[in-house]
Amino acid sequence: MNVFSAPAFDDHQQECFARDPVSGLKAIIAIHDSTLGPAMGGCRMYPYASEDAALDDVLRLSRGMTFKSALAGLPLGGGKSVIIGEPRRDKTRELFLAMGRFVDSLGGRYVAAEDSGIAVADVRTMGECTPHVSGVAATEHGGDPSPSTARGVFLGLRTAVRHRLGVEDLTGLRVAVQGLGQVGFQLARLLVEAGAEVVGADSDSDHIDRAVRELGITGASTSEILGLEVDVVSPCALGAVLHSGSVPRLRAGIVAGAANNQLATHEDGARLMDRGILYCPDFLINAGGIIDVYHQRLGSDAATTREHVARIEATLGEVLKRADAGHRQTQDIAEDLAREMLGRGVHARAA
Repeated sequence: MNVFSAPAFDDHQQECFARDPVSGLKAIIAIHDSTLGPAMGGCRMYPYASEDAALDDVLRLSRGMTFKSALAGLPLGGGKSVIIGEPRRDKTRELFLAMGRFVDSLGGRYVAAEDSGIAVADVRTMGECTPHVSGVAATEHGGDPSPSTARGVFLGLRTAVRHRLGVEDLTGLRVAVQGLGQVGFQLARLLVEAGAEVVGADSDSDHIDRAVRELGITGASTSEILGLEVDVVSPCALGAVLHSGSVPRLRAGIVAGAANNQLATHEDGARLMDRGILYCPDFLINAGGIIDVYHQRLGSDAATTREHVARIEATLGEVLKRADAGHRQTQDIAEDLAREMLGRGVHARAA
């Protein structure tokens, strides 16, 4: 494992590694950029195939958080943490207490929140050892930021449909949702309520059964979901699902989902553009979660949080307009816009 030569290393400011033999904790915290403020980002638990895979993930995720917070207009930097382990088997109270001590050792440079494989209760346990956690407030969702994430993706998807198809009403729109966990299920619910026809897939059959039973969606297999003939494909599971093998299979005109790092490589964004597929940058439209946990720390009311999440529509609209004008990838335009905001932050601090 060599951090500085890792493919995903992007002049990250700090990477920290922790191992606690008593609890079995093996974790990494990555801080990409703290120009705008302390790095905030979710803690993910996943059974990575190798330590190099875990490092690559945390580096890519923390970089995405820098852009996400900047585009969302938050005074936060980009950070992320990963715990190497199987969440359905390896979770213990001692593990999360050890993770809390690890987070606390950074003295507030990194603030942890919920992410894939981690529940609000796990973050609360971390919080017994550190004040540097968020997403545990007694909100209408019990601190869970996933409804806000889903809301932001829904608004982004609707903006893309308006931009590409010229329609306001989602009635009859066909959407394929890949991943029906906390965010994917909430997104599917919003789409169904808006009149869309939703097809969903998940590696966990219980998730599919729940969505079919409670929402009335149509179930599909994970192997076919990305290749269905639909208007929109919405990746809401793990990242890197858009690659040289999957992009040619797409039969949708729009990709708008909640998963982080959906593009396996930069070239895959070009592949989408060459095929005339409109890609909504994931770190832009899935920012509802980080907006939510930020406002939880402030003690904001639900209306304030929803109003902030709603700004995702205007930001995506600006990105799509610039992409059309410059005939460039939406991913590149969104990153440029985020860097503009980071540059303003540098100047503001120097003034």
